[in-house]
Amino acid sequence: MKTITRNPNTPAGERILDTASALFYERGIRAVGVDLIADEAGTTKKTLYDRFGSKDELVAAYLTRRADRWIDFLTDHLERHAPEPGPERVLAVMDALEERMREQDRGCAFVNAYAELGGTDHPGNAVIREDKRYMRDLFVRLVDEAGIPDAQVLGAHAHLLYEGAIVAKTAGGFEGAYGEARAAMARLLTA
Repeated sequence: MKTITRNPNTPAGERILDTASALFYERGIRAVGVDLIADEAGTTKKTLYDRFGSKDELVAAYLTRRADRWIDFLTDHLERHAPEPGPERVLAVMDALEERMREQDRGCAFVNAYAELGGTDHPGNAVIREDKRYMRDLFVRLVDEAGIPDAQVLGAHAHLLYEGAIVAKTAGGFEGAYGEARAAMARLLTA
């Protein structure tokens, strides 16, 4: 029996991942089948399965790449706009979020994915949880680096404001959600 080595890092694999990423975000994970992805990517289902193994693994790759790109964007934003430790560096996370979400009208891809995959053993769930854990840890670290006492608690609270702002803006339609969350975070950090 022939052993297949998965290698998504090929031109066809990149096209599949690019296509799947756009479709999963725009339409939802369950609404998009492998036939549509392969057709839109200009490949075959066999190529998709050869590169990713399954739709579930493709979803996990989509979420992983999305997390990596957000971290790169956020890191660059913080270095450009708030390179020194302090409350402004914590608040700059909200500025980065607002900038990033201008082009993403369906909100957080991880919350959307969890709505479809949560409560299952889908491999995407581990990626979703890691993204949320990363952001919480980041807020705790930035608050601690700012020299603000009780960094564990205040960082966790800042993270909740961040997450809540995403949901309030997208699901709630509150246009000022990011600014309001940023203002609440500033008060929290200076209290």
